[in-house]
Amino acid sequence: MKRNRPAKKTDQNKPWAIRRPKNDRSIGTTEPNKLIFIVCEGQTESLYFESFPVTGLSVEAISLGDSKIKLVDNAISILKSRTTKPDETWVVFDMDAKGEEKEKMDFDNAIKKAHKNDIHVAYSNDAFELWFYLHFQYTDHKNHRTFYYKQLGQKFGYNYEKFGKLHKHSVSNYSRFQYITGSQSKAIQHVEKLFTAQKELPPHQQNPVTTVYQLVNLLNKNLRQ
Repeated sequence: MKRNRPAKKTDQNKPWAIRRPKNDRSIGTTEPNKLIFIVCEGQTESLYFESFPVTGLSVEAISLGDSKIKLVDNAISILKSRTTKPDETWVVFDMDAKGEEKEKMDFDNAIKKAHKNDIHVAYSNDAFELWFYLHFQYTDHKNHRTFYYKQLGQKFGYNYEKFGKLHKHSVSNYSRFQYITGSQSKAIQHVEKLFTAQKELPPHQQNPVTTVYQLVNLLNKNLRQ
């Protein structure tokens, strides 16, 4: 299976379809690395998380492009088929704020099902790009994803909605947001404030919010010094 391309439905559970982690950067230790397995909707997310310069930790991220429930179901299925079990499994997805009631129910139910199966969830409402935007600007407005696309496009000088999710741009997002655009610590402060104010609401009503920072915090504990 090629990196960051959706797996064929018929192939997802075959042994050869389960990728080995890319960024195993453990040096000078005989201890086994902790393995984090991340199942994402798209390659923007998977490439971002695989770009963290971690050590003593292996990050294996794949993108499947499924609906929320199917993404969780596929994560459960893949876990059952693996001989090497990850230490933690995450699913990463978002919800369109203009979605219909069925999508809102799918969003909430996917989160519940993931937690019931010991899978962590990094969800965003309205879009994963909210996390990027919070690196340089705080907002508590219920913006649609087109707002974040426009703002990011202005920052980077190209049409983000049309080109931002291409591999050549997605693969550089970690370094871009970590060292150029803004402050990751600031983004974490922003989103913690948003999440604290809305955490008692059903997930589909939490807007704007992203729990991506929780996965980021985990990876940051293992950054190469």
